[in-house]
Amino acid sequence: MTRFSLRLAMGLCLCAVFLTGSRLNIPANADDTAARAHKLHFSSIVLDTHDDTTQRFFSKNFDLGKRNPDGHVDIPRMREGGMNAIFFSIWIDGRITGPPAVQKALDQIDAVHENVAKYSKDLAFCRTAEEVRRAYAQGKIAALIGVEGGHMIGNDVRVLRMFGDLGVRYMTLSHFFVREMNRQRIMVDISHVSDKTFYDALEVSKAPLIASHSSCRALCNHPRDMSDDMIKALAAKGGVIQINYERSFIDQAYKDAYDRVFGGVVAAADKISKECGEDSDCASRKLRDLQKQMESSGALPRVSWERIIDHIDHVVKLVGPDHVGLGSDFDGATMPDGMEDCSKLPKITEALMRKGYKDDDIRKILGGNLLRVMEQTERVSRELQAP
Repeated sequence: MTRFSLRLAMGLCLCAVFLTGSRLNIPANADDTAARAHKLHFSSIVLDTHDDTTQRFFSKNFDLGKRNPDGHVDIPRMREGGMNAIFFSIWIDGRITGPPAVQKALDQIDAVHENVAKYSKDLAFCRTAEEVRRAYAQGKIAALIGVEGGHMIGNDVRVLRMFGDLGVRYMTLSHFFVREMNRQRIMVDISHVSDKTFYDALEVSKAPLIASHSSCRALCNHPRDMSDDMIKALAAKGGVIQINYERSFIDQAYKDAYDRVFGGVVAAADKISKECGEDSDCASRKLRDLQKQMESSGALPRVSWERIIDHIDHVVKLVGPDHVGLGSDFDGATMPDGMEDCSKLPKITEALMRKGYKDDDIRKILGGNLLRVMEQTERVSRELQAP
């Protein structure tokens, strides 16, 4: 090829790129993408369905209104990360049952309400999707409640009704109570239940179900994650899987190493529980120190926050963007590198944008999908309570 024909060919190639640029999905420059992602993130309702921060309310060293040197969630970091809707989880060790479990659950629910009242300039307690949107419009963080386990109602439907009056918005529970939860406007949460219980609840519930903090079993074969068939069934009924950020739930290599080192999550938790009793600060500190020690020695591999994106993307490819959201397990799990606390949440929006996700779909993932399920649950409740 002559020098002239080479220049001509190069010119024609460049011309073709410019002429077709309006039809090609050419990525914007890095600075432009970051700026657009920042704008999108901080103009969206960013909702997290599972945070164990409630346990920290009973610690002398924790103040929700101040930036804390440890942990994952407080108001300053929520503001920094654009988290403007949070489900405070009510959790009691499953070995505690009966009246003591109910009392401990009520104490935690009271603690949530007390913190909302204490920081009313920043927080607003919400029971409905409309109230969440109203809080957002007022520049406040919407505070909601989820209950992790049916043992906290003492197998008494009257307690379930009382929890509904106290503003509980979701609960992990057996199918025995599912219909009453539908009546009481409480979303049915199937995170961490057995596969059989999931399908039983799916069959019984008249409202869509949520998995408040689960990830994808296809990417990390953990029994607490959901299989592709389960995700498809959940989505077919309009439900949403909220991705959990815990390292052993999102990364297979980490889970395998963790099982070898600690004998699994339950065994490790039991060991620390025996050492610390009911001192949650002690338990968190011991687990954190032990994991750091194992990571430093190479016994546990590092896990990048980008694994969260892999799980979101897997669900979207499987069932579309209407059935996935965020359920971090902040303050109750070990976060991957780069997602050390809720201030890092804008990374998720930017990563999804760089993968080519549409703005509307990103908004759904950040919180819109869960709000839709809340609205559907509210509608079912009205229908069941109608004369």
